[in-house]
Amino acid sequence: MFTIFKEHKGFGKQILLLAKNELIKTYKGAVIGPLWAVVKPAFTIFVYWFAFSCGIKTLKSVNVNLGGLEPFSIDFFTFMFIGIIPWFFIQDGITQGAKTLRTNRQFITKVKFPVSTILTYTSISRLYVHIFLVAIMYVYVLFSVGPSWYNLQFFFYCPLMFLFFLALSWSTAPMSAFSKDFESLIVSVMSGIFWLSGIMYDSYGFEEPVLKYAMLLNPINFFVNGYRNCFLYNRPFFEYKTELVIFIAEFAVVFFLGIFNYNRLRKKLPDVL
Repeated sequence: MFTIFKEHKGFGKQILLLAKNELIKTYKGAVIGPLWAVVKPAFTIFVYWFAFSCGIKTLKSVNVNLGGLEPFSIDFFTFMFIGIIPWFFIQDGITQGAKTLRTNRQFITKVKFPVSTILTYTSISRLYVHIFLVAIMYVYVLFSVGPSWYNLQFFFYCPLMFLFFLALSWSTAPMSAFSKDFESLIVSVMSGIFWLSGIMYDSYGFEEPVLKYAMLLNPINFFVNGYRNCFLYNRPFFEYKTELVIFIAEFAVVFFLGIFNYNRLRKKLPDVL
C-alpha cells in the first residue's frame, strides 16, 4: 500500500494533465472529438428505450419493492436511465482498466514512470466523462423526478465507485499484461455481467430470498442501486445495512488483493511488455 502511495507522491499535477491528454488522445482525429464519449451511451440508451418502451410494450413501468416501504411503480425509462449511467463508467473501468498497462507500455518500457499512476490518470480520464454524463442525467432527473437532499449522496457513491474499480485495476491490469487470454476473458463476460447486475430490473424485488441475497454479492449492483437511492428512491445509503456491510467487505478484499498483485507483478512488467 505504501509503495502505491509513494509512487503517487509529487505526481499530482502530472496525473491530472495526463488524464486530460488521455481523453484527448482517445478521440484524436474525430470531428466531434470527446463528444463521442456521449454519443455512444446516448445511442445505447435510445436502443433500450425503443426496445422496451416501443417494442416490448408490456414493460411500461417497473414495480420497486424496498422492503420496509410500500411497493411503488416507476416508468421504465427513468428507472433504466439512472441505473445505466454508472454502468458506462463501470464497463470502461473493467475493460479499459485491464488494458491500460498494455496500451501505455511506452511509459513502462521506455521511461522510468510510476506504474500505478498510469492506472490512476486513465481512471480519472474516464471519470471526467462520467461526471459529464451524470450532469446530463441530472437535468432529466430535475424535470422528471425533482430535486432532493438525497441527491448529495452522489458524492459518496461516485468517489467510492472510482476507488473500487481503480483498486480492481491494480489486479486486472498487471494480469492482462501477462496474459492476453485474461484480457479477452474479461471482455467476453461483460455482456453477462450487465444482465446480472440489476440495471434493467429491480434486484430488490426477487421473491426468493436466495436470489435476493445473491444479488447483494455483486458490487456493480451496489452502485446501480446506490445511484437510484440518490436520484430516484430518496433513500439514505445506510438504510439497507446488509448491502452496505457486504460491499465494505468486498471493497477490502479487492483493495488488499490489488495491492498484493500489483507489488507481486510490477517489477516484471518491463520484461513482459
